[in-house]
Amino acid sequence: MIEKAAAPPPAIPAAFFGERVTWVHHWTDRLFSFRCTRDPTLRFVAGQFAMIGLLVDGKPLVRAYSMVSPPWDEELEFLSIKVPHGPLTSRLQHLRAGDTVLIGKKPTGTLLVDNLLPGETLWLLSTGTGLAPFMSLIREPDVYEKYQRIVVCHTVREVKELAYRDYISNQLPGHEFLGDMLAGKLVYYPSVTREPFPNQGRITTLIETGKLFADLSLPALSIERDRVMLCGSEDMNADVRGLLEARGFVEGSNAEPGSFVVEKAFVTK
Repeated sequence: MIEKAAAPPPAIPAAFFGERVTWVHHWTDRLFSFRCTRDPTLRFVAGQFAMIGLLVDGKPLVRAYSMVSPPWDEELEFLSIKVPHGPLTSRLQHLRAGDTVLIGKKPTGTLLVDNLLPGETLWLLSTGTGLAPFMSLIREPDVYEKYQRIVVCHTVREVKELAYRDYISNQLPGHEFLGDMLAGKLVYYPSVTREPFPNQGRITTLIETGKLFADLSLPALSIERDRVMLCGSEDMNADVRGLLEARGFVEGSNAEPGSFVVEKAFVTK
């Protein structure tokens, strides 16, 4: 009996790298992270995103994902939600080490320090998986050279959804190369909306009531001193944008720097 030859794996489309998954971590039943190999020719700037995904029936199914990993990392890391019937995330959540993922060859995005005017304090305001690009930014040495203080605010519904909390609080300060650089500069402010927690409430409420600034012993947002990056749900982005614009903040872009920037690419499926 002649055995049929195994079908060759589907070809990777020219716009993507085919990378191998090396690590998967499930934070909750709705949230997970994974790492994969990185083609040495891929270049990106801290804060950018790439189109990533899977081949489904021989065709790329992709969404925009911000890089969690800093530009100097030899691998790529991503943070994702799990949507039960989401076209991509329902498949992506089952990744295992050794699987192949598609990584777009042209990263882009607006959450770049070059899109902001010079300032003293950089506020990184995120909800859910919007923390991802800020994980890259807080490990980029150039950011610490441009700002006197970097404040990471991460708001989630439940405490267990505070992905990377231990890393930011305990591991990053002891980092061999970054530890001394971020000492006294990096401030982490996690908040939770649906469970008891020392910092409780939506980021908009924490800003409006002044609790955020009181807790951190910092002055309220000022266009002269502060610069802001937003990455979260559409509602969060819109609400905080309104608060900032009411204070005179102007949105920046790749074409013209401003006093705040917003990332609109946010995976919901």
